[in-house]
Amino acid sequence: MSIADKALWIIERNSDAQLTLGAIARACGVSRSHLANVFSSASGRPVMNYLRARRLTKAARLLANGAPDILNVALDAGYGSHEAFTRAFRDLFGLTPESVRDRGTVDGLSVISPLELTAKTPARLGPPRVEREAGLLVVGLSEPCSSATTINIPSQWQRFMSQYETIPYKRDRIPIGVCQAADEDGRFAYLCGVEVSRFGQKSAELTQLTIGASRYAVFEHHRHVSKIFETYDEIWNRVLPASGLVFADAPVLERHHPSFDPGTGEGGLSLWIPVAG
Repeated sequence: MSIADKALWIIERNSDAQLTLGAIARACGVSRSHLANVFSSASGRPVMNYLRARRLTKAARLLANGAPDILNVALDAGYGSHEAFTRAFRDLFGLTPESVRDRGTVDGLSVISPLELTAKTPARLGPPRVEREAGLLVVGLSEPCSSATTINIPSQWQRFMSQYETIPYKRDRIPIGVCQAADEDGRFAYLCGVEVSRFGQKSAELTQLTIGASRYAVFEHHRHVSKIFETYDEIWNRVLPASGLVFADAPVLERHHPSFDPGTGEGGLSLWIPVAG
């Protein structure tokens, strides 16, 4: 059973419990960040977003069946007050809990059914090589991202490359992507950048990032760049756990190969996953 499947089983089996990202991660034997990456890669949505949607779906069904006490339904769904529950319920379904109870049906509501994680074509990754990085300085364009907005990353790269030549002290001329740790809702900062030997003047839109020394498991992605999330899914769910390496809560690096062609998306890149040790 993959880590994502195990997390899904825990959520569905314990939907009434006060589950947290940390509790699910501990039950899966991985860190919070590892679980956030695993679930988003496999399902396309953040783990806590899915958990909340499933709890609200159950609550909607209870209300449609005539549950008399909305506060008790709210508490069972993990909300501490009627007001907080009503806000979340309306955000998801467009109706108040009272309205659904009065209607007596969930027909027409965007209820969330249990996920069934379908088997994907394996990326057929070999075992990673392990390397130590003394630390690096990166200048680039950083923007908030989530599993739902990764489609915007190519245009982010395009905007960054329009400023690329203005960045001084580049160590080499090969761009680098940086994925900073995801929060419990699967949101993370993605930076399109380049490694520099020291920081210099930059435009107000660009960010300077210092990444500390770390040990990395390095995987090669040779397919088209659009297939990179299938490679991440294979890393997080299967290859990294099987290797015995433990993910460290630090930025993930995407280093383009010298042969990478940004115009076609071909040429490959290496994924540097920080690991403990």
